[in-house]
Amino acid sequence: MRCPYCGILENKVIDSRLSQAGEVTRRRRECEGCTRRYTTYERVEQALPLVRKKDGRRQPFSRDKVLAGLRRACVKRPVSGEALERLTDGVLRAISERGDNEIDSAVVGRETLAALKPVDQVAYVRFASVYREFQSAEEFLTELSTMLERGDRSET
Repeated sequence: MRCPYCGILENKVIDSRLSQAGEVTRRRRECEGCTRRYTTYERVEQALPLVRKKDGRRQPFSRDKVLAGLRRACVKRPVSGEALERLTDGVLRAISERGDNEIDSAVVGRETLAALKPVDQVAYVRFASVYREFQSAEEFLTELSTMLERGDRSET
């Protein structure tokens, strides 16, 4: 592992811990060159499908894109980084379990919305507004009304 500060490859692992229900190994490392410490995360690489975009293009599934979308939706919300990682892992697991070689981007969006809804309603509506491409305040109101009618509640 290359040191992010000085670029030297020699380092030692100071601490290793399982996190997120044993799906990720967190390693604390110390560079033998500059003696600075940094953290790395190790997870199993899954064979993920290609994502078909609305315009017909195909791209490899990107965990980072899902996580970035969740982070944008949760700005200034009481949702921890660890919770976002768990949500992202849940979306990945749901996509992997489908066993498809290709998947529509709409499916990724629906899986992400389903994972986010019970966690934070405001973040859910933010994500939905981008995913469903809301064009007016009425579309926001319709989504909010639907949530209120169903009595949806978040954990926060």
